[in-house]
Amino acid sequence: MVDGPASVMVVSGKVEVFGSLVKGARRIVIREGKRLPFTTEETAIFDLSLGANASVDEVEGDTIPPSWGKALESLRAMQKRPVIALVVGGVDSGKTSFCTYLTNNLVSEKCTVAVLDEDLGQSDVGPPGTVAYTYVAKPFVDMFNLGAENAFFVGATSPSEATEKTVEGTAFLKAEILSKTTVDFLVVNTDGWVEGEDALRFKTRLAMALEPDVVFCLQHQDELAPLCNAIGDLHQERVESPAAIMQRSREKRKSLRELSYVKYFENATVKIFPLSRLKVEGDNLHLQKVREKTLLGLYDTNKKFLGIGILRDIDHARKALKVFTSVTANPSVVVFGKVRLDKNLNEVTERTEMGTANG
Repeated sequence: MVDGPASVMVVSGKVEVFGSLVKGARRIVIREGKRLPFTTEETAIFDLSLGANASVDEVEGDTIPPSWGKALESLRAMQKRPVIALVVGGVDSGKTSFCTYLTNNLVSEKCTVAVLDEDLGQSDVGPPGTVAYTYVAKPFVDMFNLGAENAFFVGATSPSEATEKTVEGTAFLKAEILSKTTVDFLVVNTDGWVEGEDALRFKTRLAMALEPDVVFCLQHQDELAPLCNAIGDLHQERVESPAAIMQRSREKRKSLRELSYVKYFENATVKIFPLSRLKVEGDNLHLQKVREKTLLGLYDTNKKFLGIGILRDIDHARKALKVFTSVTANPSVVVFGKVRLDKNLNEVTERTEMGTANG
């Protein structure tokens, strides 16, 4: 088990990460806040490079729970295609790892697989604040390295702030996936909001909109019992959370999002977009209330997601938006989000702004 930031190269031996065979002189980079299990059934030699606070732990036996293999067998046994598998679980329950495991094994068997990532706050396929999907052609070790085929900008880091829009975006992308190409399996990763009546209502609506063939419930004991009861009409299978899962604080998850913003704003510059060429989602009077630093979603004329930007200024005299973005195409639609980022790509809250003003 290797906790990042670190890099690992397998010098010799047969090694797997979530069903992806690691071979040759390939160096695997493990991001800060992430943990990867390197599984081997024979003697293997590793070349490790560890960053600050990284760690390595040797574990006897397989860290993949036996129920994961049973879940995979259950998917294989389903006769219809495509099979839609919805994965639910609390925060840090192993949902992304489980989705990676399922996808890698299915792809290795020459199945066509799409992954739909609804986890707004810890999105791997798309930028933070988006629902996104990708087609997977070969096994991988980190979903973060997969490029998004398309995304839907929600503009919040938790579905609790935008339940309607999250359901709408996820259902829209599911329909697009199934209409564009033939897939054998669609694996849907979800957020960790599962506690409380509002969460149960949201997850139930999300499940009803996606109409999955199976819901995999990741849990340590019976913590998902209320959710399982709420979506009781759907076929469900219980799956164990890994014992060695990495637990992350709210602050650590925020830090991971901020590292993700860095990826999506690489080589970004301030661009000027005339309002006469833009459709602003909602009433244009909304522009009077939008503040600088607001995260934006940018789309082309066909509502294809182009990327994210940060509002730097509204030039009312020139009737234009000044937007910091790495998007090179001229957008036709701009959607304002609820997240705000400062010039260091750190998320801004009212508290941090007051602290800056007082300081």
